[in-house]
Amino acid sequence: MNENPLSKERYQNYLLVEGSDDKHVFHHLLDYYQIRDKFKRRDEPFEIIDHQGIDNLLNLKTIRTYLKGNPLRRFGIVVDADTDLAVCWQRIQDILERSGYTIIPREPHLEGIVIKQDERPIVGIWLMPDNNITGMIEHFVSFLRPSDDILWPMAEDVVLKVVETKRHFPEGHEIKAELHTWLAWQKEPGKPLGQAITARYLDADAPHAQHFMDWIRKLFDLETV
Repeated sequence: MNENPLSKERYQNYLLVEGSDDKHVFHHLLDYYQIRDKFKRRDEPFEIIDHQGIDNLLNLKTIRTYLKGNPLRRFGIVVDADTDLAVCWQRIQDILERSGYTIIPREPHLEGIVIKQDERPIVGIWLMPDNNITGMIEHFVSFLRPSDDILWPMAEDVVLKVVETKRHFPEGHEIKAELHTWLAWQKEPGKPLGQAITARYLDADAPHAQHFMDWIRKLFDLETV
């Protein structure tokens, strides 16, 4: 009889994200770094879960579902810092404190946060794009473009002209317009963000990607696998 892969002798591993774009970006990035293969070699389950919005992810009920049952869990929370890094971090702090965590850093760390506390699942936090500035997943992805790319300034200029003339997208979402404009000019126009990593339009070896993957390895204890 095969042993249940979700037995209490094995860690259950989750990466909790805001939306489908985030999920697909991390899916392709983790595949590039062969992270899923590492979980398979360790015979542990791993899942990226799209919570369809920050409010569905950052609430007490959601987080407590990952605290129940099997104590051998690791889960990472990845959310956009949006327009105020401090406010986003305070919101996460409050939820973790109400969930029984007591050793929470006072502010985000540049390398991401991993909290290990007795009788609690291991939890990690990453504030997009880099735990240091305000922004969103699109800022993170834009940091993966080739450093010598000549089309990016042109995409910025086009979006600026649209903003000055008549735009239909919300204020603060210029990076989304710039990124998708830039992707529209690649060999296969209009690829989704995740597929643009696999197509090598974006550099998965860029420093921002490597820093994020360092956090992933630390959170899920993959540094020696």
